[in-house]
Amino acid sequence: MTELFISAFITLFVVIDPPGCAPIYAGLTKGAPALQARNMALRASFIATVILLIFALFGEDLLSALHIELNSFRIAGGLMLFFIAFDMVFEKRTQRREERAEKVAASPEIEDVSVFPMAMPMLAGPGAIAAVMLLMNEADGMEESLVVLAALGAVLVITAAALVSAGPLIRLLGDRVEAVITRLLGVLLAALAAQYVIDGLKGSFGT
Repeated sequence: MTELFISAFITLFVVIDPPGCAPIYAGLTKGAPALQARNMALRASFIATVILLIFALFGEDLLSALHIELNSFRIAGGLMLFFIAFDMVFEKRTQRREERAEKVAASPEIEDVSVFPMAMPMLAGPGAIAAVMLLMNEADGMEESLVVLAALGAVLVITAAALVSAGPLIRLLGDRVEAVITRLLGVLLAALAAQYVIDGLKGSFGT
């Protein structure tokens, strides 16, 4: 059981990638009050947990009932992430926040990114959904299934901690460094989005 836990933990950790998601989250929540950023991080982790649990327990039946292929998730998620990445690179999000701040000066909050794009498709994306469905399908009996779910829970706890701590760490670096990092992460996010689309197309056309 220990080997199964370690194997499932490593698989899910690599796919969900908390160290990679944390700085992207910091870029998305640039300028957000600390309390709001923390709440969004915890909410994103909770929603991702619910999504992955649903797919872990009922994934195959759910996709079959809706006549949806996993490759469709990859393509749709990739396209949505690309638009977010575009905004990060060209600071469109910052421009919209400034315009909103002029209209509603009393409200310091920014848009909520906990559901999209953080919970879905960044954390509970096509890769994570596929991985958890595969691990649950290979689990033999209730005991092994619980071990897989425990590994999933451990990864998501680490993810929540990484998201909460990312913002303060990035802010310590200063505005100029933060701006450079945000643009760089936007480029990396665009590449990740393109890879999602490529993987979805390959899977759909069997290439």
